[in-house]
Amino acid sequence: MSDSVLLVEDDRDIAELIRVNLLELGVVTTVQEQGDKALQMALDNDYSLLILDVMLPGISGLDICRQVREQKPSQAIIMLTAKSSETDRVLGLELGADDYMTKPFSVRELQARVRSQLRKVHVFQAVNTTKVVDENEPLVIGALHINQKNHQVVFQQNELELTATEFELLHHLASHPNQVFSRSQLLESVWGYHHSGYEHTVNSHINRLRAKIEQDATSPQIVQTVWGVGYKFNPQGVE
Repeated sequence: MSDSVLLVEDDRDIAELIRVNLLELGVVTTVQEQGDKALQMALDNDYSLLILDVMLPGISGLDICRQVREQKPSQAIIMLTAKSSETDRVLGLELGADDYMTKPFSVRELQARVRSQLRKVHVFQAVNTTKVVDENEPLVIGALHINQKNHQVVFQQNELELTATEFELLHHLASHPNQVFSRSQLLESVWGYHHSGYEHTVNSHINRLRAKIEQDATSPQIVQTVWGVGYKFNPQGVE
């Protein structure tokens, strides 16, 4: 079955440019200009990916992102923001966007970002539908259990509700305890690309992950910052 994208963009030239380039990837794209209509479509239908412009007639892309994330935690979302609007980029990520792109953008980069998100979607769908036993053992560190087979994370006997990207980020860090990763390294390993200027993507996902796993997100003991370098997973924090 083909991947499907709901593109919410009120600039018809940009929307058509994106639609044509996603068609090259074999992706079926539905375009909607109105924010309120797009929100209802996103909630009523199952799309592989949402691409949301921030500024829209009706309600904003940020509001759509927030409401969709509340009702569909695993929905893949990419935000489109103006180059000068750092606040919108940060807020979009904090509200649950998996990634963002700034206008104007390279169509090849857009295709790469979309492919990266769709790969995560395919993995998530596979582990939730297959009945084949995965030979990979769950990653167990102290009270933290990370099961790749079903994308399940249990910490202190409580199951955490993570997005696909948050899961990949935690699994990557936990698979390399005490190893320090720069933001660029995490972008390449988790998001599947290397591009300067998108460090906010990593920062915001780290913050969201900490909010779900740390006892005190302001003083993290599990996913720790190594100042001037990046982040590491502290195995002592989960014991």
